Amino acid sequence: MIFQRALRRELISTAGAVFTTLFTIIITVMLIKILGQAAGGQIASQDVIALIGFQSLNYLPILLILTGYIAVLLVVTRSYQDSEMVVWFASGQSLVRWIRPVLMFGFPIIVLTAILSFVATPWANNQSAQYRERFEKREDISKVSPGKFQESAAANRIFFVEGVSGDSTKVRNVFVNTQQDGKNSVVVAKEGMVELDKNGDKFLILEKGRRYDSMEAQNEFRIMEFERYGVLVSSASQAVNGDRSARALPTAELLKDQNNFNMGELLWRLSLPFMALCLMLLAIPLSFVNPRVGRSASLMIALLLYVVYSNVASIFQAAVVQKRLSFGLAWWPMHLAVLIIITLLFLWRLKVNGHYHPMVVWSAIKHARLAKNKKSAAS
Repeated sequence: MIFQRALRRELISTAGAVFTTLFTIIITVMLIKILGQAAGGQIASQDVIALIGFQSLNYLPILLILTGYIAVLLVVTRSYQDSEMVVWFASGQSLVRWIRPVLMFGFPIIVLTAILSFVATPWANNQSAQYRERFEKREDISKVSPGKFQESAAANRIFFVEGVSGDSTKVRNVFVNTQQDGKNSVVVAKEGMVELDKNGDKFLILEKGRRYDSMEAQNEFRIMEFERYGVLVSSASQAVNGDRSARALPTAELLKDQNNFNMGELLWRLSLPFMALCLMLLAIPLSFVNPRVGRSASLMIALLLYVVYSNVASIFQAAVVQKRLSFGLAWWPMHLAVLIIITLLFLWRLKVNGHYHPMVVWSAIKHARLAKNKKSAAS
């Protein structure tokens, strides 16, 4: 019990440090990316914090899987480096005894990964898509940055304004270029504002300007001056439904409509908690290091195995989406293969570490005492 409590305490502290590091890196990368999109007029500036939160939920399952995997690797590797494992094996204890405390530590991670994968991540993807779509379907003039040409959501209109009022409803020195049905129209005006009619349609009302029309097929050109001119920028019939792709659908809807795209997404969601379980078990026998050599080689192998495991899961997901494999044949083989590898590694480590000479044990204890004395002297 003392060993299990000490091990869980060390695993939790290491996992906290690993998660903080990984989460900080992800947040920094997302912040740079989303701020760039906001500066480029692709998303609303007031939606930046919300979008960062949704993207964080999207990445949390992978972060939790890596946190559990790396934490177990670091803790068990440290035990080998400090020669604690030599004493452990010489005392008649088996490497299998590490499975229970590791699973007790990893159970909350597995449960949280499953909840995020099946519930929170689809909701976050749907909300993020709704925010982006709502911005795309806003009145085009409210997305225009002063002094910058901006294309409309329908890609048939280009806006340019010299200045925008504080509430983003009034503009001055407006340029609008519209291409529709083979006709090119250019409208320039001194000022304009957004108005809502009784049907809910939004218009950009321009005042004191000119309109230039050209018909390429008929070689005609026409100039008109106006005191007041309205441009339809959005219709009330445009509804914001959000992203209805498989990544944004709730799990219940995936099960209800079992097409190949939905089954591929369901396969990925189901794979994440299995990956969390298998990788933490894999980290126990994979953490062996020679105290005289170092642990960089084993960590590189562990990282490579994670990349291979994740890519294989993506390959099986793509196979289900492309109808090359059924869901029933695709969800279990990769996890079974990893469990077989885990079993073989445990058997190999049990065979290698089955017997230790007493002099080896005494040397390990002496080495551990010297290391402890050095730490005490340094402190």
